[in-house]
Amino acid sequence: MRDDRGGDEPRETGTRGARALPPTLKRFGQHFLSDQRVLARIADALQLTGAETVVEIGPGRGALTDVLAARAARLVAVELDRQLAAMLRERYASQPHVTIVEADVLSSDLGALAGGPYVLAGNVPYYITTPIIFRALEAPRPARMAFLVQREVAERLGAAPGSKTYGALSVNAQTMAAVEVLFRVPAGAFVPPPKVESAVVRLTPRSEPLLAPGEEDGYRRFVQAAFGMRRKQLARILRSVRGATPEEAEAMLADVGIARDARPETLGVETWVRLYRRVAGATATGG
Repeated sequence: MRDDRGGDEPRETGTRGARALPPTLKRFGQHFLSDQRVLARIADALQLTGAETVVEIGPGRGALTDVLAARAARLVAVELDRQLAAMLRERYASQPHVTIVEADVLSSDLGALAGGPYVLAGNVPYYITTPIIFRALEAPRPARMAFLVQREVAERLGAAPGSKTYGALSVNAQTMAAVEVLFRVPAGAFVPPPKVESAVVRLTPRSEPLLAPGEEDGYRRFVQAAFGMRRKQLARILRSVRGATPEEAEAMLADVGIARDARPETLGVETWVRLYRRVAGATATGG
């Protein structure tokens, strides 16, 4: 797990054999997973057959990369840290099926890097977890994704409607994919240990998407705006975020079978999609 806590000075160094490893950079939130059992379980979560292309986000010092390289037909690892990328290129120079890309994952086209169908794995930095997950859910989506994230984020991703942790991240992720929280990872599995627990989640994109590609950005913004007012009733939220009159707001809710006093955390993802389409249609027609 990579947990950004500010600052950019190196904090911890180590060795792999006789070769010194690049220093840990806190500005990249670097906490390197070292538990071999956990690494194997993350690779297991991808359900690899040996024929897949795997894209890895944030390979770091290559602990998970070593496991994936042994199981994948092709592996593309995207690393932001220049020193780590150089080290990994040297380590895998004799393995032509492994490609190391020095880049920011948020500005990378993962589908283009894969060059076809792929699965995705990542030890995701805490401070940019949500943007990375949203990026990964953009088309063309991987067949499966396994992420190591902060435990609280994993719980939010997999939360059920009506629970305290169910929010915009839950709705947006579950609209696009089935979410499974697989197992927790203790802080002691990392070097240096973070101050929080982590967990591994698997996301499997829906075979029949609930949204058309052109709807995805607007839907995400709508859901995020609604949960930004989660203490309010949906009728009032529609008046605020869509400029609807009280009568228009109640009519839109009634059309999709939602009570006017319902709150955002009570709606399942299918209902969110119906509400978005009703509201977007009303906005487009001026009604």
